[in-house]
Amino acid sequence: MSYPKRTAVLASAAALAGSAVLMAAPAAHAEVVDVNYQCKTPIGDKSAVSPIDIKGVKSGGGYKLTMSWQKGVSSSPVELGKGSMNPSATIKLGGADSGTMTVTGPANQEAIPANTPIKINDLSGTYTPKKTGKVTFTAGVLTIKALGTTTTCTPTNDPGPSLTLDVTAAGGGGAPQSGSESSGESGAELPQTGPEDSAIALGTLGGTVLLAGAAGALWLTRRNQTARVRR
Repeated sequence: MSYPKRTAVLASAAALAGSAVLMAAPAAHAEVVDVNYQCKTPIGDKSAVSPIDIKGVKSGGGYKLTMSWQKGVSSSPVELGKGSMNPSATIKLGGADSGTMTVTGPANQEAIPANTPIKINDLSGTYTPKKTGKVTFTAGVLTIKALGTTTTCTPTNDPGPSLTLDVTAAGGGGAPQSGSESSGESGAELPQTGPEDSAIALGTLGGTVLLAGAAGALWLTRRNQTARVRR
């Protein structure tokens, strides 16, 4: 094979391999979405806008979701010492699934000065698909617990999804299993091998014995009659 032809063949093979990889990759779409939080704090209402990013990575039979805040939200009038602030949040499910899931994360690893925006560490959780199809993930309520108080921040601008995944539920989302609807509907009666067959076989055997007994009795009767005539 000439060099130009071999080069063309290799290029075509590489293109086909690349297409196969793209086709095998799970469909996903992610974008950073601005979320306008209105927070109920122990010292009154506060508001803040933070871009939210949600990423999903396949993990076993589900997906590990990680939710990230690019800006701080709310603040504290006093310093929050290391490990004194614990955040959690909900993610709203849409599309093929519904409801919410919870993501959590570690406490603050460094002290947070007073009257400064509270930077939330990345929060994560595992999502296990209940249905097959495209599922959307949208930022929900953020909860911050610190120094015995609770601050609740709720999105008010109806943000769009930060992530869309094309998922498959375990068992194909409740699809009927192969062969589950075909049992007993073929129209052909197959021989049974249970007690009924045994009863039928015994009945036939009993009938044979009965007929043989009747024939034997008839033969004996005729023989006796013949013997009497000869006498």
